[in-house]
Order: sequence, then C-alpha cells, then structure tokens
Amino acid sequence: MKKTICALLILCMLLPVCCMADEERVPTTTVSNSIPVKYTALRWKEGGGTVEVVTYTTYDYNGDMSPYEKQANVYLPTGYDPSRQYNVLYLLHGIGGNKDEWSFNSSTGKARSIIDNLIWYGDVEPFIIVTPNGRAGTNFKSDNERTAAFYLFGKELRNDLIPFIESRYSTYGEYDENGYDMTAAREHRAIAGLSMGGMQTINIGLCECNDLFAWFGAFSAAPTSNSAAVISAALKDCPYEIGYFYSICGLEDNVAYFAAAAAAKDLPAVCDRFVDGENYMWQELHGTHSFFIWNIGFYNFAQLIFR
Repeated sequence: MKKTICALLILCMLLPVCCMADEERVPTTTVSNSIPVKYTALRWKEGGGTVEVVTYTTYDYNGDMSPYEKQANVYLPTGYDPSRQYNVLYLLHGIGGNKDEWSFNSSTGKARSIIDNLIWYGDVEPFIIVTPNGRAGTNFKSDNERTAAFYLFGKELRNDLIPFIESRYSTYGEYDENGYDMTAAREHRAIAGLSMGGMQTINIGLCECNDLFAWFGAFSAAPTSNSAAVISAALKDCPYEIGYFYSICGLEDNVAYFAAAAAAKDLPAVCDRFVDGENYMWQELHGTHSFFIWNIGFYNFAQLIFR
C-alpha cells in the first residue's frame, strides 16, 4: 500500500513537469521591437542545429576570372533530413566582417540561438542558412578593390554559390551540373544582410537577382544602397512577385539611417510592388549601427519569410 501511494505521489509530481514541457514548446513569437529571452537561450545541446564549413570553387570576378577556393558556413536545422526539401536563407555580413560575423560557427552566436529556438518552439519551419564571405574576388590591391568586390557578389551567387549549395544539400533547387532553371525555386530562397550586406540585399538581391530570390531583408542598409526610386525603376519590368521586403534601422544610426530610409521607408509610395503589411515592412527603433538592431532584424525576418 505504501509503495502504491509513493508511486502515485511520484507520478503526480512528474505530470506537471511533463505538461509544462509540452506547454512551453509551443509557438509564441510575433514580429516585435524586442526578442523574448526564451528565443536567445542556448539550445546547442538539445534541439540545436549544426554548422558545416564548406569549400566551393568560385572565380576572381574582381580580376582575371581565375578559379580559387572559398569557404562558407552552412547552418543545418535540427533533424536535417536529406529526404525532404528545405528553403535557404543567404545571410550576409558588413564591410568589416566575413563569413563568421553572424557567429553561426559558434555555439554562443545569438542569431544561431534565435533560429534554433524559433524552430524548436514551432514558430517557423526549419530552413538552411548560408553565411558566405560577401566579397567576390581575391588578391585585392587596395581597400577600394576590397569594397568594390561587394558589388560583384551577384555573379558569384548566381554562378557558383547557389549551384554549389543546391548540389550538396536537399533544397528545392533542381540542380543539374549541365545547367538548370534556377528561377523555378526562387520562392524557396531568401537573402538578407547587415550594413554592407543590407546594401547587397537591395542592390544585388532585389534589383539584380530578383529572379533568384523572393524574400529580402535589409538590416541597417549601407549608405550606397539604391534609393526607392532606383529600386522602383529596376523592378518596373520584373515578372516576379516580391514575397516580402523587410527593412530595419536604428534611429541613432549615424552610419546608415538616412540611406536605409531613402531606400525603404517610403518604397510603397513610389512602387506598387510593395504593400505595407502584406509584403513590406519598414521598422525603426532606438539604436545604433549594431547587433542590437541586427539581431532584432534577423529575429523578425525569420518569421516573415517562406510563407
């Protein structure tokens, strides 16, 4: 009898814990001005994705077109299954960064924790994230050449990086080494970036490679970002639908605010491709040119894409 009572007491004690665990693992997130603590908690031991460093062949688009090897980080969501197809986000860095600026190669990277938790709680469907080096070319002779290399990255994306990713991982792109229709899977690709990577999202992703991407995120887009008028002109004869364009910037960002606002703040007023609240959002918060803004941008953008 005593054993039975003890067993019942233990069961009663365990039930709330089990129920709590199930209750906690439910979608609760919304596009917001801040990130709830539960979405930044480390999850690399349970429910966390994995990161691979891959090497692919590209070409010196900044020089003589000679081939060379280049690396990128690839985040695979927890439970990655080669038998299913995954959407892919290409996430870009700033002018002083590289493939590691978003810290996906670290278990303590905040963006990695954010996506781990968004997937863990069921807020978003699992997707792959690629963080490459956004400079196209090698053997730069000056800082000007290193900067110019950002504007050539569309060639590398189209010709080398995307085909490599789609040949190696289970995506919606029907890769064929003899060539394939890359536009067929554009709704399953997104591009986003911080600062210079935000400029690349606008100038390259939205204006040059909109046949490859349907989802665009610019976080504190750099001063050389195309203006709203230039974006509108570039999309005038574009036959593709814009899935979503999301842009965020800090009000105290003395580096990028005016350029980012010129690019995105009034875009729906000059281009009917964008409808506020449907496939477009401009967000401005108190903050500077920093990861405080960029992590919020990543958190929100991850919720808006691949719908």
